[in-house]
Amino acid sequence: MSSRALLQRRVGAVLTRDPAAQVQYERLRESVRERLLQEVSGDLLLRPPDASLRLLARERITAMLERDGSVPAAVRDTIVTRLVQDLVGFGVLQPLMDDPEVTEILVNRYDDIWVERRGRLERVEGLAFESDQAVRHLAERIAGPIRRRIDERHPILDARLADGSRVCATLSPPALDGCAMAIRKFSPRMLGWQALVETGTLTAEAADFLRRAVRARCNILVTGGTSSGKTTVLNALSAFIPPEERIITIEDAAELRLQQPHVLRYETRSGNAEGEGAITIRDLVRTALRLRPDRIIVGEVRGGEALDMVQACNTGHDGGFSTLHANSAPDGLARLETMVLMADSGLPLRAIRQQVASAFELIIHCARLRSGQRRIVEIAEVDLAGESYRLRGLFRWNPAQDRLEPTGERPERIVRRYLWEEG
Repeated sequence: MSSRALLQRRVGAVLTRDPAAQVQYERLRESVRERLLQEVSGDLLLRPPDASLRLLARERITAMLERDGSVPAAVRDTIVTRLVQDLVGFGVLQPLMDDPEVTEILVNRYDDIWVERRGRLERVEGLAFESDQAVRHLAERIAGPIRRRIDERHPILDARLADGSRVCATLSPPALDGCAMAIRKFSPRMLGWQALVETGTLTAEAADFLRRAVRARCNILVTGGTSSGKTTVLNALSAFIPPEERIITIEDAAELRLQQPHVLRYETRSGNAEGEGAITIRDLVRTALRLRPDRIIVGEVRGGEALDMVQACNTGHDGGFSTLHANSAPDGLARLETMVLMADSGLPLRAIRQQVASAFELIIHCARLRSGQRRIVEIAEVDLAGESYRLRGLFRWNPAQDRLEPTGERPERIVRRYLWEEG
């Protein structure tokens, strides 16, 4: 049986169409929830769901139903499965979370669910939450263990699960059709540069060049659109950092998975109901500069922190990486200028351009193709020619060959680095 057929079979087991039966099930669920809290530690239902937690809950719930005989034996296993999914898993989304072929799960409303599979979006037929309230309940249960909140005063949730997956949820309003949710599943298979070479995102020659650039402590900016693979590339670059260096990572929601022994990780924090207590990326970049870093990695630059990052790169804190959203490598530099201006530094545009060009030696641009595949489409050296940027293309993606190829241009700034190794 295909994985799709297996998924549909599992999905069918968690659906209840009879309204009367649904009401009865909801009463049973609340009763089981209360009893489960009495039998196990009180934080069980607030912990991020994992395999061991689901197994423990399944054992306890099965024993409960067998003792009181409230559920006929013929449907007991189906009811237990759904109870586990509703109480400690991801509800009707659990089969999708368990499916290794699914990379993203998109809930537009309670009865409109889509997934990304092999880079393409497809609707999941026959799968739905009971109601909009059920989607909201799942969002609240995700937010609780990670000390985030989603309610009428904070209707947007941007969070990270324990396994590294990203969750974004919005309530109504502003979501006009009800609570919406997007889960980008974390894939440990895509951490290393070897995996990028195997999938065609990178070539061995380009990977060796980037290894030498990282070892030479070049500052590198990774650009690209949404879901183009920027964080994956950042993870791959980090593998080239020597193990003896002290690395500080700063992210909105921690996704980086560095393997070095000396890593200090920071994550931003939203403010409370009064807007107090927020910790921004800019706060953390400034703090990191006082913590004796060998390298600073900023997961994504979005605003005024760009000024602090550029200044850090120009004052001896080299070897840093960061990403930002852009449609091309030149657009990335233009966006970086705009973000520096957002910091109200008072610097003229010419001075900002000089600072940006001096700060980053390399820019890597990522793209997501129409086929759903993700590719590095350009690796360029950043320089300044007069008052304009000059991007010296070193590697470019050849669409006819679906391959990242060297352009024949020789880098100039990078080879002047004292740690540069000739290939």
